[in-house]
Amino acid sequence: MVKEFIKFAEKAVGKAKGILFADPKLLYKQERDFVNQPFFFDGPASAEAGVNKKGVLLVHGWSSTAYEVRRLGKYLNENGYTVYGLMLSGHGRVPKDLEGVTAQDWIADVEKGYRKLKETCQQIYVGGTSIGASIALILAEQEKEMAGLVLMATPYRLRFESIGIALVRLTLFFSPKQYRTKFYPPTFGAADSVTRLISYQQYPVASVLEVFKLVQRARKSLAKITQPCLLLQSTHDHMVSKDSMEKIYAKISSKIKKKIYIHKAYHTFIPDIKNEHVFRDILNFLEEN
Repeated sequence: MVKEFIKFAEKAVGKAKGILFADPKLLYKQERDFVNQPFFFDGPASAEAGVNKKGVLLVHGWSSTAYEVRRLGKYLNENGYTVYGLMLSGHGRVPKDLEGVTAQDWIADVEKGYRKLKETCQQIYVGGTSIGASIALILAEQEKEMAGLVLMATPYRLRFESIGIALVRLTLFFSPKQYRTKFYPPTFGAADSVTRLISYQQYPVASVLEVFKLVQRARKSLAKITQPCLLLQSTHDHMVSKDSMEKIYAKISSKIKKKIYIHKAYHTFIPDIKNEHVFRDILNFLEEN
């Protein structure tokens, strides 16, 4: 009996360690078939109600895929949560699919995902990275019963936002079908990073305008956010304004809120990060609220 218990304990510890310390690049090689797919991980059901008590909706960023948050989703699922990682419209195939997709389409995607989780979950948290977090804020304004928010790499403003909007509009005036290639900082934009491997490397310029619209709309929602919030941002984020997290933290009306800076990480740090404490911090936040 004692030996069986020891084997069970060792297996459980090994499993938890594997999730927390798995090399993102090696995991990517094993899971390449899942890169362009949404995911739904069922959690344990409540014996009393016959439904899952806790659910987490995870929303990826612009030009990426649901795989961006899959490893986090696995970790949360193995700790008792039903986790749904949806795929935003226009993502997961080819950049051309982004043509004609609007900010409202992405908001509708997340609203639909939230309703899907409500079918089986009594308590729902929403986590997003980059514009996925912006959409989560917009959703939280209307879904007051949402249990909490995990906001990762959330832009209060995008860097050089006003200039960027003007340049995008000027570009579209002369060439409505213009495409651009992404820029990555040399320090954190390694060619073999998971972030780059799963993302579109080219994009229609018109889609950038929809990103700006989302960021601006989310900014207007901040004062109406009352749910518990966990905010995480890289100290080296080259996409959002440096004071983004501080401003969001100051402007939301949540009584329960916490901010964490991630060191030496790319803008959307979740798919590549090896700092296991980040996953634990997110889980602890959900458990405490």
